[in-house]
Order: sequence, then C-alpha cells, then structure tokens
Amino acid sequence: MIELTNIDVIFQQKKEKIEAVKNVNLKIDKKDVFGIVGYSGAGKSSLVRVINYLQKPTNGKVVIDNVELGQLSARELRKERKKIGMIFQHFNLMSARTISDNVEFSLKYSGKSKKERKDKVIELLALVGLSDKKDAYPSQLSGGQKQRVAIARALANDPEILLCDEATSALDPKTTLQILDLLRKLNKELGLTIVLITHEMQVVKEICNKVAVMENGRIIEQNDSVSIFSDPRKELTKDFIRTATHVDQALETILNHPTLSQLESNELLVEFSYVGDQTSEPLISKLYSQYQVTTNILYGNVEIIQNTPIGSLIVTLKGEAQQRMKAFNYLHSQQVKTRVIKRNDSTDSIHVLGGKTNESIY
Repeated sequence: MIELTNIDVIFQQKKEKIEAVKNVNLKIDKKDVFGIVGYSGAGKSSLVRVINYLQKPTNGKVVIDNVELGQLSARELRKERKKIGMIFQHFNLMSARTISDNVEFSLKYSGKSKKERKDKVIELLALVGLSDKKDAYPSQLSGGQKQRVAIARALANDPEILLCDEATSALDPKTTLQILDLLRKLNKELGLTIVLITHEMQVVKEICNKVAVMENGRIIEQNDSVSIFSDPRKELTKDFIRTATHVDQALETILNHPTLSQLESNELLVEFSYVGDQTSEPLISKLYSQYQVTTNILYGNVEIIQNTPIGSLIVTLKGEAQQRMKAFNYLHSQQVKTRVIKRNDSTDSIHVLGGKTNESIY
C-alpha cells in the first residue's frame, strides 16, 4: 500500500543543514492503523508529509499502490493525492463558513453537481455523528466536534489513506478516546489505511496494530503493537511504554512510600510482566503452594493491545533464597519476565537493583 524507501529530508537554513528524516524505510499495508511515535523534533511530521508529497524527499522514493509519486507530473500528482486525506492538530476550519460549507469546500473541484455535493456532505456528517450541526459555525463547536468536521472534510473525496498529524493532541483524554473510536470505525467500515503521527503512546495503545518509533529523524524500532508493548528493545521505546502504562509512576510511588518500600529479611521488590495466556494463570497462588514464597501485590495492571492481554505486577516476594530461586525458575518457564527492583536478603543493607533478574544473586 505505502512503501517508503531510503527517505531523507534535509532542510537548508542559512548556513545550517538540518536532517529532519534520515534513511527511513517503511512499509504500511492496506487497512493498517500504523502509528509513528516520537518526541517533538523527531521528524514525524516531516515524514508524514512525504507520504502525500506535500514534502518532497531529498532522497528516496515514495510508492503508493505501486505508483511512484516522484515520477508523476504535477497534474498526475494532484489526482493521486485525492486518495490521501489528512487531518491536523488544529482542525484548520474556516470560521466564517458553516460546518456544511467547510466540508463542501473540499468538493469544490470534484466535478460533482451542487446536489451531489450537498448529498455527500449530509452523508459525511452522518458518518462522523454531526448531522445536527450542519448549520452551525466552528465557534459553536467543541474541540472534538471540530475534529470530526475535519475528518469529514478529509473523507470528502473518498480517500484510501488517512494521515493524522497529532490529530488528538489538542483534545482532552475523554474526547481523544471518542475520536480514536471514530477512526477505528472508519478503518473497519471504509477499509481506510490510517497513518497516525503522535508523541503519545497512549494513543498508539488504543488503536494502532503496528508501530514505528522515531528518534532524531530515524526509525529506531518498528513492529506489531503487541510485540512493541510486550518486548520493546530500545530505551526510548521502553520509556514511552512505561509512561503509557503508568508502571514507572507506580514504582516511584512505592519506592517513596516509607512503609511500602521497607523490606523485611529475605524479601524482594520485584516487577513481573507477562503476555497473553499467562495473564489467566494462577501464578501468585502457585508461588506459595509450591515454593512457600509469600507474595504481596503492590500494583497491578492489564492492558488489552489488539485483543491481547499484557500484564504488569509490582510485588514483594518473601521466602528462603533457595525457594525464591525455584519460584523465579518457575516464572521464567511460564514466560513471565522478572526484574528485581530492591532487595533485603538477610542483611542490614538494602540494595537497589536494575535490569533483568540475575538468579546468581540468590
């Protein structure tokens, strides 16, 4: 559907050369909801504008449905762009026009008759849930309603691809979820391929089936959403995910709490993470019944990513070192990842540990 090959975007500002996008290779399949995530300045917006050739790449090629955009004439490119709708963070509605007129404006050069244009506007406003706002003006709408108008406008020419550049960044969390629900509906009902640019992993978690992470103009990691959330490889990806799942926030609260962070002899503070079937296993009860290791759950969370459960637990484990070793071996056999955060192992000093569990410390 969309293939980006060896894409570079370089801007020249006075004597300074700015490499906004560096050697990006990306393939987005038909009907994907593909998230491109990164902090401000990572190159996300420059990359998404390359997809519809609003930004011509310095190097590389863009292929949409086996058509290389760089080989098209200006007239052919305008025609090809009709397959690609785009929505932005700030809606870009015309304040002096009604909602109907804002949507109809996108049909101005469509070749449709006035009646056909009016009928299309009615259809689009119904699709985005704004039939009752057709005669209203943008100033009379909420932020979420304005974004729905922008989506209707982007769909006016029946595109196959919808590019969303920080489309939910100006919205509150509840409205963001409503807009993401609408995008999910459009993906399923219209077969739209959606490319979603964001700095919020929470947005990616809600809707995307595939993810690419950008840093300093490069794609540093890409995979399906379940793999990204359950087994991130790069530190930036881990940082995004732990922020989105609130694990770091919970851990900070626990470590700063005088009671929760105080460990007894032979006690560990441990983080578990697990995927899919493991979330339904009675793991905690088995640790005591089989290994006499007592578990106290301080924090627990289960995310559903593309219908797959991904769980996180922060617990204390107390028991003899040899029994704890057996318990960890059992957890690893069940594909549960473990990370020892803190320990008080029959000593007066408490050690804070990082990284993956190293069983040799027991």
